[in-house]
Amino acid sequence: MLVQTQQKFYTPDEYRQLEETAEFKNEYRDGEIVPMTGGSINHSRIIRNLSRALGNSIEGTVFELFHGDLRLWIPQYRRGTYPDVMAIEGDPVFTEGRNDEILNPILIVEVLSKSTKGFDREEKFRLYRSIPQFREYVLVSQYEFLVSQYIKNESNQWLFQEYEGESATISFTSVGVQISASTIYNKVVFETEETETQA
Repeated sequence: MLVQTQQKFYTPDEYRQLEETAEFKNEYRDGEIVPMTGGSINHSRIIRNLSRALGNSIEGTVFELFHGDLRLWIPQYRRGTYPDVMAIEGDPVFTEGRNDEILNPILIVEVLSKSTKGFDREEKFRLYRSIPQFREYVLVSQYEFLVSQYIKNESNQWLFQEYEGESATISFTSVGVQISASTIYNKVVFETEETETQA
């Protein structure tokens, strides 16, 4: 979830310097710093499950997995963000002079929340598409067994696929891995209308 701060313009280097000592992670949006709040327990469980399953599956391959704490820099739009899960192929490409900001994910996974799902589906996806190596975007609902996937084909077109239900198997094509929805949603307890109104 993102919360707005008082408007002030920061350079990318000022932002990076602030992030080195910040207690909480912040996104950078072309001069604006936007704090990121903590996620729900379901959000954390899904990231844990995905990281474990994907990480184990690509062990010993050319792919490497990162989650949460490593910043992604998007030069074309001057944006710094922290995707929930990223994978790269080969060596990480860093922003010059840094080792905490990569430029070359091939796979990005975001776990959707009610407050960020529109932003993640639209604007954030548009920003991510400017990354030359990027070729797979996966959006995971934390409220039902539902995974949306965009895959870039050889003609540079983005193909959409959706996986629904506990028995679905999601193919992470960019890294050659298949993971069941039941694995991704292990220990996730979906909110009911009653718990949503109490929250």
